[in-house]
Parts: sequence; structure tokens; C-alpha cells
Amino acid sequence: MIKTTEQPDRDAWLTGKLLLAMPGMADPRFHKAVICLCAHDSGGAMGLVINHRLKGMDMSGILKQVDMAASHETAQNMPVMQGGPVETARGFLLHSHDFILPETICTGDALCVTGTLDALRAVAAGKGPQQMIFALGYAGWTAGQLEQELQQNAWLCMDADPALVFETPPEQKWDAALATLGVDQAMLSVESGRA
Repeated sequence: MIKTTEQPDRDAWLTGKLLLAMPGMADPRFHKAVICLCAHDSGGAMGLVINHRLKGMDMSGILKQVDMAASHETAQNMPVMQGGPVETARGFLLHSHDFILPETICTGDALCVTGTLDALRAVAAGKGPQQMIFALGYAGWTAGQLEQELQQNAWLCMDADPALVFETPPEQKWDAALATLGVDQAMLSVESGRA
């Protein structure tokens, strides 16, 4: 066996891609999770679960917690996602490219993420992005951890489709993503191997 210390090619980084949890995912917090990877490099990865609703929570409740009033209907009724188990009190807005603040990070051609109170103010006033998801917390991986989980067949990876991300109801995203890939969930195996 040949060992190498070379770093993976930058094209191997998955920033802006979607991860789909495989059916055998051991961690119940990621059962049928669809995660948008906001950052991925040699230091690790960070993403937002975009299909697990926080029950009993909507954007108007979040805005009240930070002493803001929702003056726009979109802000009042928008569900809040459980973005992941890390920093669960921290909010992130995953959104379309039509809203950019200095702190905004664009993860690809169609998606951006902003985690500031200014973004919440804009949403409350109806001046935020056309398409958005608000999440509390995030999923994080240390250096090499995500790559190891991918080798262990814990995740499927696909290109982020804005229609899937923003227009598909949260409870339908995992099934819709598999259908987009042409994958029958009954045929998925939790076993991994190498040829």
C-alpha cells in the first residue's frame, strides 16, 4: 500500500454541496438529514441541516427573543430549522444571492449564508433575501472527519439545487433529494467497501 501526505485537491472540497444522511446513520440527530455544506477545507467542515424543523418555533419567536418585531408576513411564518448540534443558540440564514452583507459567505453559485443580527433585521423588515432558511446551530466536522464518514458510507453527496433547498417542504427534502439522484431508498446499503 502506498501512503501519501498530499492534501486533497481543492476540487475535492464539498463547500456548497448537499449531504444526505444514509438510512443507517447511527446518530439520531442526523436521521434522514439534508445538510448544506457552508464550508469544507483541510481544517474541517461546517454545514446546516435544512430539513429538521424545530417544533413549536418560528421566525417570529426568534425575532421576539432578540427584541425585534416581524413587520413582514414572511418573517412571521417562516419555520426554524435545527441546523445541527453545535452552538444551538446561534442563528444562520441560508439564502439566495440577492442579499449580501459584508459578513455573508457565498458557498457556490446559488447559496449564501449570513449569521448576523443585521440579516435578521432585514428579514423582519421584509428587506431580506427572496429565498431563505433560518437555522439554529450547525453541524461541524474536525479535520478529516467528514472525509472518513464519506468513506464509511454515512453520507451521499449531491450538487445543491436551489429549488430543492428553498421550495421543497422540509419533511420532503430527503426523499426529493434521493429522487433527484435517481436513487431508490430501498436499494441503499449501509455497508461500505472498496473494489
